[in-house]
Amino acid sequence: MGIAAAGMAAGMLPGAAHAAVRRRGDGGPAAEAARVRLPRPTGPHAIGTVTARLVDRSRHDPWVPARRCRELMISVWYPAAPSGGRRARYMAPGAAALWDATAPHGIPRGAIDFGGLETHAVRGAPADRRGGPLPVLVYAAGAGDPRTWGTALVEEMASRGYVVVTVDHTYESPGVEFPDGTVRGNEPLLAAVAEAARNGTMPDLLRKTLGVRVADSRFVLDSLGSLPHGLSRLVDRRRVGMFGQSAGGMAAAQTMFEDRRVRAGVDLDGTLEYNPEPNGTHLSPVARHGLDRPFLLMGRDGSDRGTEPSWRSFWSHSTGWKRNLTLRGSLHQTYTDLAALLPQAGVDGATLEKHLGKVDPARAVAAQRAHVGSFFDRWLKGTDDGLLDAPSQRYPEVDFAG
Repeated sequence: MGIAAAGMAAGMLPGAAHAAVRRRGDGGPAAEAARVRLPRPTGPHAIGTVTARLVDRSRHDPWVPARRCRELMISVWYPAAPSGGRRARYMAPGAAALWDATAPHGIPRGAIDFGGLETHAVRGAPADRRGGPLPVLVYAAGAGDPRTWGTALVEEMASRGYVVVTVDHTYESPGVEFPDGTVRGNEPLLAAVAEAARNGTMPDLLRKTLGVRVADSRFVLDSLGSLPHGLSRLVDRRRVGMFGQSAGGMAAAQTMFEDRRVRAGVDLDGTLEYNPEPNGTHLSPVARHGLDRPFLLMGRDGSDRGTEPSWRSFWSHSTGWKRNLTLRGSLHQTYTDLAALLPQAGVDGATLEKHLGKVDPARAVAAQRAHVGSFFDRWLKGTDDGLLDAPSQRYPEVDFAG
């Protein structure tokens, strides 16, 4: 579960590897795309979104040291005033082509037009400023996944009154498309994975990968005062949270450990150790020392604070408020947009169960949205619906491990 070498390799198949290229076009609509929809957000706000290129000139790129700066692409999702503008697409066309080429996580190649799939957010919509400064969340995807791979949950949080920043980690994500059309693939990391597998140094590579993600995340926090579209005036930088799936959950915990600007965090099924499979060795600093601020662990059957060694260590050392929930019948990718998209991709029931487990996908999406939303509402907005106090009949598929 999480930043394991096997998971990294699976998300970075050779078909995803491309040199930096220039791409234009509409993403090549697929026959099934017209029937594919993201689940509608349930919050009271309409949503807007913008993208931006961030440049950190204080460091060379860790994967391509000849590049004398670190460039990232982000998307910002926010409560918007009602607008008749065009909805944003799920991915930029060049990045979508590379993502589709991997047949990601069980979705047959070409079954979904990732470049044509519409989100519920209007591009560049005017922000709704009636609520005053809003809490801000940073979302981190799993290793080898694009920043869009948690859009269903990200949109939900924006509709509930949060500004959410999603981050692509350049040369790790299969394809990162920049405003000039350049797409940078993940060949440097693929080469590093192959070398680590040959040399038996995978923990060192995973440690470096997490370090890059934390540095990227802290740079994003530094950039909250200069967001595009005037959105910096909308965010309350005193109320910052972070959440992520798999390696993104690990990055959320470790970023929170290193940077006190992050007040609350959520780890969706991400191990907290540098191992291909969790075994209690090579624990990350946050697993060894814990946190003194609120944190939510949400996992799957067999991965909880009693069975996952790094979670057990984290739990025992954390002095802040904490909860550990289990989504029964789920698998690792149930905590991504796979739960929303795979059932619409024309696959059979056996394929669904192989990749998503036995939990009903729509119920899985609803449970994640409800519990993550309840957590951040409690700790960043000061409102508590009581959902995290005890098991709820509304979500019988969620068990409390602590």
